[in-house]
Amino acid sequence: VKVNVLGAVVEPGSSGFPPDARSFGLHAAIYAARPDIRCIIHLHTPATAAVSAMRCGLLPVSRAALLLGDVAYYDFGGEVEDEADRVELQKSLGPTCKVLVLRNHGVLALGDTAEEAFYCAFHLQAACEVQVPAPGAPAGAVTGQPGGPSPPPLPLQPRLPGLPQVAAPARGVGEQEFEALMRMLDNLGYRTGYTYRYPLVQEKSKPKSDVLIPATVTAFVFEEDAAPGPALRQHAQRQQKEKTRWLNTPNTTTRVKVVAARQQDQDDGSYLHDSQWLKADEVDKGSSGTPIRIENPNQFVPLYTDPQEVLEMRNKIREQNRQEVKSAGPQSRLLASVIAETSRSPV
Repeated sequence: VKVNVLGAVVEPGSSGFPPDARSFGLHAAIYAARPDIRCIIHLHTPATAAVSAMRCGLLPVSRAALLLGDVAYYDFGGEVEDEADRVELQKSLGPTCKVLVLRNHGVLALGDTAEEAFYCAFHLQAACEVQVPAPGAPAGAVTGQPGGPSPPPLPLQPRLPGLPQVAAPARGVGEQEFEALMRMLDNLGYRTGYTYRYPLVQEKSKPKSDVLIPATVTAFVFEEDAAPGPALRQHAQRQQKEKTRWLNTPNTTTRVKVVAARQQDQDDGSYLHDSQWLKADEVDKGSSGTPIRIENPNQFVPLYTDPQEVLEMRNKIREQNRQEVKSAGPQSRLLASVIAETSRSPV
């Protein structure tokens, strides 16, 4: 939904529902008083509502509170309708303040962009969560609390002469943090559609190009990594020993004969098994193998069969294999009687 400063709907959007005119009056007054503000985030969380109800307001008791800068306060009565209320709001807000605390209501985070407004809202919520448990401490124990010790002044650190000044890139407030959160959501698969201003990410440089290593090369680790551990080295040595033993095995020793001998010292009837390699000529022919020697390709043809009939059956089977006997099924005859008109085009 897109509305103007007066609250009139300019573009209804896809929903078709207008915004709450009574709640938009507060935002419209801020937009009219501060042309530099383009985004407002309204918070009513328990922590921010509790801080807005405190007399002391937002205290500088945390790092997040110090990042917010100046904080303005306004006695909000629920609506901003009269001209006197708008003038009082403009006086309370000031020309540069980005955080507005509505007494007994909540807080407003302002910004020139959505990234800046979210930056203020994020740190404002964190500062309120730190401050809410602080009143439970003894009186005067919290630095920055009314009645407590004031923080010591920070000494100024002058820049040493001779050091070069590095020009920082021109980036808005909260842009890097907001883009990091959007990138995190995109990596999780939410497809935010956010347009990154700094989409390029520096890649890790590789000592070797990918094209220098053939695609058929495989290993347990990359060549750029450290040397493999002792476990991988032992595994490779064991594989090499197995390959060497297999290559040195004689080709004539094709079977293993197991000889069983009864143990003389044991009376339980157990046997000792001894494996022996046997040569091909020492293997018992009747124990395994093919007992029938195939000498004729028609050896398994039934006896007293006409050879001509066997050839005809073979040729018939081959002819069936050559022909295409499979089809897509019965064809429909619904459009058989329909006569298609010929095209009159010269083409």
